[in-house]
Amino acid sequence: MAWNWELRDWPDFIRDRQKLATREARFLEQAGVLIGTSRHISDEDRIELSISVMSLEAIDTSQIEGETLDRASVQSSIQRALGLKAARTSARPAESGIADMLVDLLQTSGDPLSDAMLHRWHRKMLSGRTDLKSLGGYREHEEPMQIISGASYAPKVHYEAPPSRDVPSHMAAFIAWFNQTAPTGEAPLLPIERAGLAHLWFECIHPYEDGNGRIGRAISEKALAQGRQRPVFTSLAGALLRHRKDYYCELEFASATLNADRWLNWFADIALEAQGRSLRQVEFMLSKTRLFDRLAGQLNPRQEKALLRMFAEGIDGFKGGLSAKNYMTITGAPTATATRDLADMVAKGALVREGELKSTRYFLKLD
Repeated sequence: MAWNWELRDWPDFIRDRQKLATREARFLEQAGVLIGTSRHISDEDRIELSISVMSLEAIDTSQIEGETLDRASVQSSIQRALGLKAARTSARPAESGIADMLVDLLQTSGDPLSDAMLHRWHRKMLSGRTDLKSLGGYREHEEPMQIISGASYAPKVHYEAPPSRDVPSHMAAFIAWFNQTAPTGEAPLLPIERAGLAHLWFECIHPYEDGNGRIGRAISEKALAQGRQRPVFTSLAGALLRHRKDYYCELEFASATLNADRWLNWFADIALEAQGRSLRQVEFMLSKTRLFDRLAGQLNPRQEKALLRMFAEGIDGFKGGLSAKNYMTITGAPTATATRDLADMVAKGALVREGELKSTRYFLKLD
């Protein structure tokens, strides 16, 4: 079987831009809505939103690779990387590393892509790894770089990347293309086409010993963010995680052809799904502002603390809702006080109550 990088016209991917036209227009329209809506968020809430989105991105992009991270540790690592006061929580290298990489991505989203930038991301993301020969550098091993599954005695090869000796030249061509197709480049491309091709091309080169998927997704985020007035994450990893099986299947299919239409059509739907979630996150923060403005002076410190804790969980909120026991843990309130506080917040329209007795749970009531 021939891989796409072995084909004569590599890396000239074939695609029909008309097939993406409607979704490119929708993406740009929603990007404008996202930027416009985010202008109504306070600076404090904007920082909180960035931390929340980056935390989810770190957790989701790692979960795609089968690695589970602790959310609190990731959040505190991101806060420290941003120079903000953070809770004293211990973080493993995997958590602090991916946090540092995503903060770097956010802060340099408008900068040209380079070998140095990618190597920096690789070092940050895989800090603490002692099993890699080339940490912060392209792979150099002579054995084939393969993606395989199945038993060791009967492995299935899903993909084999170019030999290590050819990686520098492949990456030079890729980086030149990426910068030329930026909104300010010589041959700008629309965001979905550029982000989708960038991810596919990078994954086909597979330039690192490990971490190619996470860096490839970061490159796509960079492509989607460039050209905006404000750098905003599209939450791409979360959408890819929700469709992980299809994600791997589509990449495998695309790795054997230079016709990128099927891949780009699939990726376009993922990008729009991710963008929609980003917009919901911004609207969630606006709902928070409106709720606290409406209830200004009507909540006691315990109630405010509990509501802030619920908002900190993001748009998915507490899994299964807030219980009286959760409230007592968060605020230190005794049972009777917790019952009164929660009933008062329901009466004031801050919470919605569902269930009875021990099954009672509370959810944010948002407009």
